[in-house]
Amino acid sequence: MIKVLKIHPNQPEPEYICIAAEALRQGKLVAFPTETVYGLGANALDARAVAGIFQAKGRPNYDPLIVHIAETSWLPRAAAEIPLIAWRLAEAFWPGPLTLILPKRSEVPDLVTAGLETVALRVPAHPVALALLKAADVLVAAPSANRFGHTSPTCAEHVLADLGNRIDILVDGGKTHIGIESTVLDLTSSVPTILRPGGVTKEQLTRLLGDVVVQSSVKANGIHRSPGQLQQHYSPRAKLIYLLGPTCQAALDLLHQISQDEINRGHRVGLLVLDEDLPTFNDLSVWVATLGSGNDLWQAASRLYAGMRSLDEQNVDVILARDMGEHGPGLALRDRLQRAATKIVR
Repeated sequence: MIKVLKIHPNQPEPEYICIAAEALRQGKLVAFPTETVYGLGANALDARAVAGIFQAKGRPNYDPLIVHIAETSWLPRAAAEIPLIAWRLAEAFWPGPLTLILPKRSEVPDLVTAGLETVALRVPAHPVALALLKAADVLVAAPSANRFGHTSPTCAEHVLADLGNRIDILVDGGKTHIGIESTVLDLTSSVPTILRPGGVTKEQLTRLLGDVVVQSSVKANGIHRSPGQLQQHYSPRAKLIYLLGPTCQAALDLLHQISQDEINRGHRVGLLVLDEDLPTFNDLSVWVATLGSGNDLWQAASRLYAGMRSLDEQNVDVILARDMGEHGPGLALRDRLQRAATKIVR
């Protein structure tokens, strides 16, 4: 039976942290909040514990995991080589939603890295996650705490709905802040390469590094170098139609037409749209999950997965969403919606 520890998100109670930390040291599975989404953690150096993550999630072993560390000084515990650029990035963005790919130490099990000679590392920016990592004093492999391929969890209820008694402990620290996963940056390529856009933007990285490449489907010997690179991922139960192409009113007119067509087919339609988009659909009988104002795409990111899940709870047959550009968090939103989509309209 899963044990749920409801904890203060900013001032986590030491007694609860101790319980969860001891569970990690014992090789158990612990779900906990980060600033991005909830993670499902296990001792990264315990291959048997890591295997439990894959079993609980139904995750294929060709998809590598991110290893969470408590502070930058832990880097040498997992990385065999740490270039100067890694220290600069850590100083600028850690704790925070940036994952760095570096050559791994031999102590890191192949199951964590999908057999690759690289490891993905980050320091999360959440008081509960940091307290847990420091108390456990182990490297913690932690993908999102959901069924593999499903919409990521941004609150404890999402974790329970997906994993329930498949895990040992759930540390309930309330809703996550950023709501989409970390940016994954490969530092083993000739030019720093974004394998997954996320909570740190391309613009932020470019200001520090200069040249940065975005490549979202990198593979090495048939293995993904980063989590979140599958063509179909982050998916709700309902069919998701994503409009990638025309912007503003043209896009809204097309979404209205598609909505009407789906309604005429007898389908329950859900909309995952910005506040400014809502008047376009006033004449239609649809369910709506708003992402907030288009002037604040970070708010849209924080609401994305919860919006998908809320529409699934309304038993809609189809969810419609549109592109929000590629600047700032827009690039990460585009990545998640493209991968979650059943159909992309261009």
